[in-house]
Amino acid sequence: QVQLVESGGGLVQVGGSLRLSCVASGSISNINPMAWYRQAPGKQRELVAVIGSGGSTKYGDSAKGRFTISRDNAMNTVYLQMNSLKPEDTAAYICYAQRSGTVYWGQGTQVTVAS
Repeated sequence: QVQLVESGGGLVQVGGSLRLSCVASGSISNINPMAWYRQAPGKQRELVAVIGSGGSTKYGDSAKGRFTISRDNAMNTVYLQMNSLKPEDTAAYICYAQRSGTVYWGQGTQVTVAS
């Protein structure tokens, strides 16, 4: 079992920045990949960014050029640096991890961007 706990969400003004963190605990060996998804009310969950254990990254269209995903394997933590935030970035940001073919989700952290 893998437990994922997110933090760092909150209320921010348009153009502001936030840094989200997700700490993995439990059976943490061979977790690959880790990712951030987001889900706004009434909308489907969408991929924000994904990172492999070797550091390779992929971003959803909404995140390209503004968000950066990074990973500290020693700390079992994945980060999401979000810059130039827009009202449409308002959503619950949910951490994702995969281990041995099993998918794990965090509870999410709310990000609200005020105009």
